Amino acid sequence: MNKDMSAEEIDILDRFERGNLRSAPDVDREVELALAAARNTFNKTKRVNLRVTERDFRLAKARAREEGIAYQTLLSSVIHKYLSGRLTEKR
Repeated sequence: MNKDMSAEEIDILDRFERGNLRSAPDVDREVELALAAARNTFNKTKRVNLRVTERDFRLAKARAREEGIAYQTLLSSVIHKYLSGRLTEKR
């Protein structure tokens, strides 16, 4: 078993291995909904021009380099996390 698995994942794997899991009643529809959600997760449909200070721009590029991603990806991720409530202010 993978030591990085959560308790919930371990429980699901255990139930699967014992044969205690059943398919959803409308599994084909569930799979199609999941596939559609996955396709739309990172759908880039709008272009945005954003002005930031030179200092913030340099910091964003430096942090992106540390993370091994493009700075545009980093900024997009920060905006997405903030809007979805997963980015909170440090106190």
